[in-house]
Amino acid sequence: MPTTESPRRDTLAGYLLLAPSLVGVGGFLLLPVVAVLGISLARWDLVSPARWTGLDNYRAILTDPAFGRSLAVTAGFVLLVLPLQTALGLLVALLLDRRLPGSTWFRAILVLPWISAPLALGVVWRWLLDPADGAVDQLLGHRIEWLTSPVLALPAVAAVTVWTNVGYVALFFLAGLAGVPPQYSEAARIDGAGPWQGFRRVTLPLLRPTTFFVLVTGVISSFQVFDTVYAMTRGGPAGRTEVVAYAIYREAFVDYRMGRAAAMSVVLFLLLTAVTIAQRSYFRGRTTYEVG
Repeated sequence: MPTTESPRRDTLAGYLLLAPSLVGVGGFLLLPVVAVLGISLARWDLVSPARWTGLDNYRAILTDPAFGRSLAVTAGFVLLVLPLQTALGLLVALLLDRRLPGSTWFRAILVLPWISAPLALGVVWRWLLDPADGAVDQLLGHRIEWLTSPVLALPAVAAVTVWTNVGYVALFFLAGLAGVPPQYSEAARIDGAGPWQGFRRVTLPLLRPTTFFVLVTGVISSFQVFDTVYAMTRGGPAGRTEVVAYAIYREAFVDYRMGRAAAMSVVLFLLLTAVTIAQRSYFRGRTTYEVG
């Protein structure tokens, strides 16, 4: 007969098993967040002692046109990347789900850009898009200033980001398609629904949990993009590709204003939290996690 000490013993054992992970979460997640909050309330140049300034850093960045511009650039970047990578990822997943010959190899090739170092990919694409001797302009037979044009620079960086992330998105949609019961699509066909109607009325609604995950992670990764921008444009031309993450880097390690950089990081964190909550509110009530 179980004693009252048995649940307590099991609870204690559970906490002991979780302790290594909790130490990692505390040391590498919670502690840095607290440190950034503290730095955001001080003036510090990495050399002189930090000096308490209260909310001055927040007042400074919220009234700084450069920070507002970086937020606008980031929003434009997200609007370019998110719909395109989601739609292409879903399309590729639908093609892979048909199990055509060679699809297994294609899956492996498709995910290679995502598992590669973004900084290295950015350097490679900078070479490919070079207007003097880049492979892209050589193939087109026309000189195009992809990375120095105020109009083309941000779309070029966004296109590289989409190319990098499509395989990641496709794999998640492919996993979601594997969980759609085939009898649902069969019933739709029996009722006279065509391929498009079956996809729109049956498959797509059942993919909402996957779509929610892909959109949330896509927004977070797009708002935090840095490596690709650093390698391809360094925020140029004239700040047209200076996203928030690059602005934080510039404030911290170019201008040595760690307090302002930390305040920008806090604002970015709050913004991402608000966007994630809004996405969750939208999908709540429209998402079915269990079928059957």
